[in-house]
Amino acid sequence: MKFIETALADVKILEPQVFGDERGFFMETFRTQAFNEACGEREFVQENHSKSRKGILRGLHYQVEQTQGKLVRVISGEVFDVAVDMRKSSPTFGQWVGVTLSAENKRQLWVPEGFAHGFYVTSDEAEFVYKCTDYYAPAHERSLRWDDPTVGVEWPIAEGDTPVLSAKDEEGLLWAQADKFA
Repeated sequence: MKFIETALADVKILEPQVFGDERGFFMETFRTQAFNEACGEREFVQENHSKSRKGILRGLHYQVEQTQGKLVRVISGEVFDVAVDMRKSSPTFGQWVGVTLSAENKRQLWVPEGFAHGFYVTSDEAEFVYKCTDYYAPAHERSLRWDDPTVGVEWPIAEGDTPVLSAKDEEGLLWAQADKFA
């Protein structure tokens, strides 16, 4: 497993070594010791799986209590995955990074606690799997507006297209009003 730095020091791309032949492929998707050495010790307590069609944007989500670190990957299709640093004490506070994750490139993204996270489906459909370091707590969940002009995420949305959002995400808060971490 290769751990690749991003523009945000704590967010990492995990790139597995893939062994393939005419029968298919094999890859190791997670090893606790290697992950803890590269990303800091974590225990994952929940794993989720979602399926979405092209044009759906989920996020940007985070929990203000029971904060979740997320190790995310795509097992079918392709998404543009985004992490936004919500930690006031961080030198990258308010900055974002985006990475294409796909079944083809087999990359994963580590999004630590203290970051808002979201993704936009760029293929006809995508299946998204992620491990979390704490349990989902809807009472503590927040949604940062996907199109907040202060953060300025450059989503790969075609001119004239509008992403499909949940009601919760349509009501996401702008950066100025959003809860932040210390």
